[in-house]
Amino acid sequence: MSQAPDQYLAPEESADVEAALLSSAEKFLTRLTISSQRLLQKIAQDYQVSVEELNHQQIIQWFENDSKIKREQGNDAGSLKW
Repeated sequence: MSQAPDQYLAPEESADVEAALLSSAEKFLTRLTISSQRLLQKIAQDYQVSVEELNHQQIIQWFENDSKIKREQGNDAGSLKW
């Protein structure tokens, strides 16, 4: 699967979800879940722990740090690309 480092849902994954026999709401939730899994893996890697070891405080802190980087360095900085 080819995927840009700042992209949390690869085109192939999106196409597979689109082809699934799901409602629009279910497809949205499926895409969100797949991209969330990838993001949790990135956060865990940054904290050097397993995904299972992450807690809500670490996740919040990670988002705060990423947001701070964007405020200080511009929208192209940080991990999340909206």
